[in-house]
Amino acid sequence: MEENNMTAHYDLVLIGGSAGSIQIILKALQPLLPGNFAVVIVLHRKPSSDSTLIDIFGGKTALRVKEADEKERIQPATVYIAPADYHLLIEKDGSFSLDDSEKVNFSRPSIDITFESAAEVYGSAAVAILLSGASIDGIEGLQKIKTRGGLCIVQDPDTAEVDFLPRQALLSIRPDHIARPDEIGRILNGLNRKPA
Repeated sequence: MEENNMTAHYDLVLIGGSAGSIQIILKALQPLLPGNFAVVIVLHRKPSSDSTLIDIFGGKTALRVKEADEKERIQPATVYIAPADYHLLIEKDGSFSLDDSEKVNFSRPSIDITFESAAEVYGSAAVAILLSGASIDGIEGLQKIKTRGGLCIVQDPDTAEVDFLPRQALLSIRPDHIARPDEIGRILNGLNRKPA
């Protein structure tokens, strides 16, 4: 399995998390080199959140960091952050769609919605990572990525500030990696090459 991961081609990395996830994302982004895939981050946060996350993440990575915009086409070597209080969907043409419909698993943005739409569009070219969190949002989406042949990573629950989400995910899914925070960036850099 590990060998196949290194020769597969990935276009999109999805990172979903809630309480306790920001520090882990910073650790993952810091060593990440600009390359072939885009990164989409879906975090549960307050509707009044401002652009602070862009500043926080932008200072830790060589990749461009921005909030996802309606109808924007996804570009490689870019980190997109789901806007507060909107579900972020990925359309068949590789663009974003923002939706303010009702919350899913008490959350908007919902990790499940983003992961599930990405699974439909990217299939086996998607990587999904579930991090620390206190709800089950993200588990169904991770299952969809797995079903479509994508790569699944779950944070080692023993390293999570809030271990409920990763522990529940491991009851439902057998991920390709159960990773500590310091391992996630290394795994992603190992994938960040197109096959020869």
